[in-house]
Parts: sequence; C-alpha cells; structure tokens
Amino acid sequence: MPSEKQMEIFDFIRAHTARTGRPPTMEEIRCAKRLSSKSLVVHHLKALVAAGLIEHTPNVSRGLRVVETALGATFRLPIKGWIRAGVPVLTDEVEEAVELTHDIVPQMDGLYGLRVRGDSMRDALVNDGDIVVLQHQTQARNGDMVAVRLTDRNEFTLKHFYREAGRVRLRAANPSYADIVVRPSAVEVQGRVVAVIRQF
Repeated sequence: MPSEKQMEIFDFIRAHTARTGRPPTMEEIRCAKRLSSKSLVVHHLKALVAAGLIEHTPNVSRGLRVVETALGATFRLPIKGWIRAGVPVLTDEVEEAVELTHDIVPQMDGLYGLRVRGDSMRDALVNDGDIVVLQHQTQARNGDMVAVRLTDRNEFTLKHFYREAGRVRLRAANPSYADIVVRPSAVEVQGRVVAVIRQF
C-alpha cells in the first residue's frame, strides 16, 4: 500500500497532467514535494508503479502516465464506530466498512472512518449521520478538524483544534455550542479529517 507521501506524489502527477496536458518531470516532482534528491523521487515512483497507479518509462523526461483504471479502483475503509459532534461521548465499536474510490480520497496508511452523531460541525458541512474519513495522527495544527479523546473523561469528540497559551481550545462549527477548553495533557488527537462522505 502506498504511503501518504507517495499518494501526495500521485495526486500531484494527476493534477499536473490535467492542468498542463503533460506529466511532470522528476525535477518538478522533487521541487513540488520538497524531496531531497531525484533518487528519492524514483523510490516513491517505483512504489506507485508497484501499486498499479502509474506507469513509468525510464530515461524519458516525462515518461509518467496515470493508469486510468486506478482512478476508479476501490478500497475498503474500516468504520470504527461513532463519534459525537456535540457533547463528547464514547464511540461504539462496530464491524463495518465502506468502499471508496481514489477520486474521493487517496488510499494511504492509517485511514479509517467514523460515523457522526450530532450537529455541532454543521457549518463545516459535517452533518448527523455523515461519515468522516480520518488520517490517523497524534498531532494537529491550528484549524484542523480532528477527532480527539478527552483523557480526564475518556470521551471522544469531533472539533476544530486550536492550541493556545497553556491550553487547547476545541471549537464547534455551530454557534449553538460552546468551546471546550482544556489543558494540553487532557487532549489526545486520534486523527485528522481528510474527507467527508455525505449520507442522504
């Protein structure tokens, strides 16, 4: 399975090809993705070739081609339970998965889904019953929408994350809900939202 960095390169190749009508060069990939050397570019491209996402013709300046069938290929996203978008509650573990295509979200390590209960993130277009797709990570940047565990209560919630002086603010995207303000040691980031699957 390609890594997150390799899927970023795959997405760059797709976008560059769609925008310019030709695939990027090795140097363009290296600069765009801030890689230290062309050999590292080659390493990542080999992984994408092995995954069947691209074809690569060696010794050709723009010898890359996105495999069209890769765009419609599906992968299974595990749904690990429910998360409250409102007052924090525990998630319920469930045995479930959904099929996603690469054009919805690139397949990468550490992806999982949670069903949303509540309306505290409605202004971020996350509604009750939707599925949020998360990339597992333990750090967050200000403004990220994240699933967090509040360790003092052993509860989980979905909010926008903001680190402030000596505290963390968890902000809803609905003015009806007050911010949750806690000390940094009381918050464990579980994952960052990378996509939302609307349920109608």
